[in-house]
Amino acid sequence: MESEEQMKTMEKKNLLSEKVDQMMEWSSRRSVVRMNGDKFRRFVKAPPRNYSVIVMFTALQPQRQCSVCRQANEEYQVLANSWRYSSAFSNKLFFTVVDYDEGADVFQQLNMNSAPTFMHFPAKGKPKRADTFDLQRIGFASEQLAKWIADRTDVQIRVFRPPNYSGTIALALLVSLVGGLLYLRRNNLEFIYNKTGWAMAALCVVFAMTSGQMWNHIRGPPYAHKNPQNGQVSYIHGSSQAQFVAESHIILLLNAAITMGMVLLNEAATSKGDVGKRRIICLVGLGLVVFFFSFLLSIFRSKYHGYPYSFLIK
Repeated sequence: MESEEQMKTMEKKNLLSEKVDQMMEWSSRRSVVRMNGDKFRRFVKAPPRNYSVIVMFTALQPQRQCSVCRQANEEYQVLANSWRYSSAFSNKLFFTVVDYDEGADVFQQLNMNSAPTFMHFPAKGKPKRADTFDLQRIGFASEQLAKWIADRTDVQIRVFRPPNYSGTIALALLVSLVGGLLYLRRNNLEFIYNKTGWAMAALCVVFAMTSGQMWNHIRGPPYAHKNPQNGQVSYIHGSSQAQFVAESHIILLLNAAITMGMVLLNEAATSKGDVGKRRIICLVGLGLVVFFFSFLLSIFRSKYHGYPYSFLIK
């Protein structure tokens, strides 16, 4: 009996060693290991296993038209590279990906109907609810994924992003453009004191901030969400705790339209022009405010479920 148990133990150790060596070899070639159904079941699901695995379930093939998957994959690659080339890299954590077109059976096995999805498969036991990353609420930025991984595995990953000089170049171009404009108009700088110009600039900043652009910058949400089953694209997030980038653009345009309506109403009330023209301006302004505010309120109701009030549009 003891010899049989020892043989089983040795076989288990040899199998574990073989699996770890294979995962390390794949990781040495690519930071993110691509897996099909067979590889997933053998190296992620089946015991023995003394390492944690982060799996991104996605659909990257062009025919799937999943722009969110491509964006999430870029962030995932940044995170995996940060781990692979850090001094703390070990065989205790591996990054893998299962594409729908290479492992549809895995999606069916896990009853998964959306992509991208990030899951953590712990070294011991089955994944719990917290082992599925809350993509809709948190977004898929590498830093957010790293915090989630640290919480689930105690592995700290410092994210290193490749240098991006686009911001510096854009700033240099802007400074050059403004400097060139000031130089050309050096003999007539009255436009600097133009109240309308400064008001428009201030409104642009206000629209950007109130539409959630800063939240997008911090959380890194997807532009929109496409359901892989029916192909339907959602531009408005269904929860009050998150938003899509497209949603912030829509809110920005609605706020701008409402503001334009208020400006027209003010113009109609304060100008001293023809009464008929002022009446038309008033009606146009009122129409803009009423319609687009109703649209904005309907979006608010769709996100805050149970909100009782509506106006024109439900």
